[in-house]
Amino acid sequence: MRLEGHVALVTGGNRNIGRAIVLELAGRGCAVIVNASRSRAEADAVAEEARRHGVKASVLLGDVGRAEDVKTLAQRALAEFGKVDVLVNNAAIRPEAPFLELSEADWHRVLDVDLNAAFYTAKAFLPGMVAQGWGRIINLTGMNAMQGGVARAHVSTAKHGVWGLTKALAREFGPKGVTVNAISPGPIETERISDAQTDHIRGMVARVPLGRLGTPQEVASLCGWLASPDGAFVSGQMIGVNGAAST
Repeated sequence: MRLEGHVALVTGGNRNIGRAIVLELAGRGCAVIVNASRSRAEADAVAEEARRHGVKASVLLGDVGRAEDVKTLAQRALAEFGKVDVLVNNAAIRPEAPFLELSEADWHRVLDVDLNAAFYTAKAFLPGMVAQGWGRIINLTGMNAMQGGVARAHVSTAKHGVWGLTKALAREFGPKGVTVNAISPGPIETERISDAQTDHIRGMVARVPLGRLGTPQEVASLCGWLASPDGAFVSGQMIGVNGAAST
């Protein structure tokens, strides 16, 4: 189903799953805002790809783990587009640290980006969704929201929090016409920042009954469906895109 007349903001939209989601929504006719924290060149390239679908696309840089950045980002988005009624909280960081070596600074930084950002953005854009009686919020979680992760206590805690926020907002804002869902990607073939990360994710194939890694587009396709009228009766759910990977 098409999404003409709607405007989407995708956090962390400059690469991998975020990029795929931007292009999926643009392909459905949705105007798109590509958010990245610093990578202007990457974000500009994604926005240019989106414009090939005949939609308006802009780049707004900002660290969504910082409340003030989100306020500024929201002001600029609403000034340019008039509304944001499809919000995709994709930005996340997933550093490893054994729990007894985990610093308070690292703990708070992960919670800011992986959990608090979803709070900040929802607060910024829900009023507009409520006013028009229609909105979609889609939060990206991951397998750390379904299980504990060794050396990932901070990430697991944040992603569990996102799942709780998703359920709470779905109940509170469903009567206002807003659906809120979470997507939990399993092992996905993406560009990694290190060979060790690449080896780790590819080593998970043995845990996937379908016998392969997923693709960013397979996550993006679900996101597009949830944002569309076809997904209008789905809310308060966390849907795994994981090839039945063991948890």
